[in-house]
Amino acid sequence: MNTATVRAAALALILVLTFGTACATPTDAAAPYATATRSDPEFARTFRHEFADVDGIRMHYVKGGTGSPVVLIHGWPQTWYGWWPVMPELAKNHTVYAVDLPGLGDSTGTPTGYDKATLARYVHTLVTDRLKVRDAAVIGHDFGAAVAFQYASQFPGDTARLGYLDLPLPGPAIDAATYRTLSWHIAFHTQRRVPEAVVGDDVRDYLDLFYPQVSFGGTAFGGTSDRSPFDGNEIDEFARTYSRPEVLSGGFELYRALDKDVRDTVAAAPTSVPTLLMTAQGQLDAIRGTVAPRITNIVRAADVPRAGHWLVEENPQFVAAELGRFLAG
Repeated sequence: MNTATVRAAALALILVLTFGTACATPTDAAAPYATATRSDPEFARTFRHEFADVDGIRMHYVKGGTGSPVVLIHGWPQTWYGWWPVMPELAKNHTVYAVDLPGLGDSTGTPTGYDKATLARYVHTLVTDRLKVRDAAVIGHDFGAAVAFQYASQFPGDTARLGYLDLPLPGPAIDAATYRTLSWHIAFHTQRRVPEAVVGDDVRDYLDLFYPQVSFGGTAFGGTSDRSPFDGNEIDEFARTYSRPEVLSGGFELYRALDKDVRDTVAAAPTSVPTLLMTAQGQLDAIRGTVAPRITNIVRAADVPRAGHWLVEENPQFVAAELGRFLAG
């Protein structure tokens, strides 16, 4: 028995002896997933953390609101919490499900693959078999957008609408080798074991340095700004999960799956599900060129003013308004 296990057992015994079995596990220890929302009255009024077992994965998701179902899928390096700036507004008219992808966030277990087609099947099983929802609008950002595309392609009858936010789609328009040249971080993250060794115990520092680079005015957009749209508490929350070695590796596996992602997109059936496309300011045409071969019914396309890659954090009012109009049909 290791030291951490001994400490946990001793604490549980002390609590049982002091308070009885009903308080044997303190709330903080039982619910690390609630760290970011424990003292948030807005969250407590509308949302709750839930879990469901899906093919060997204990998937974490946050549910709230009433109305037609909306599934929100995050990218890297984020979790469900990346959607928080727009979730209360969406929940006024919709039942919102913000998921942690398999192996990421507070979803525990190792998926059979981090390619986006496989991850889409996990999400679909969660939504249709566990939540009993067959007509969801599926909205994804970053790699979550590729998961959302695969969801709509594989399960068009279960997809009411598709939201595709700010990701060049790996596939016919851009192969894996070219994709890796788009940014230093893509090439770096696709290396085997190297990013884990370099980032190691400095996950929070790495994320803190990374977020500004792809923000509005950051170096990825030809600027020099080091302004981040994330405050310290938000970075703490993302670092909380990515600091776990298996989650850190899982995040990098999203990049290592690029070759398979390209093959899967090439093989995927084009989807005619009504789609909203949103991108960083100035990136609309470039990203539309990569998705148009496979997403054939883009009913609304917009670049988000004064937003880099982090659309939700950098201009939540605009994003929430666009999503609201789109979801209203």
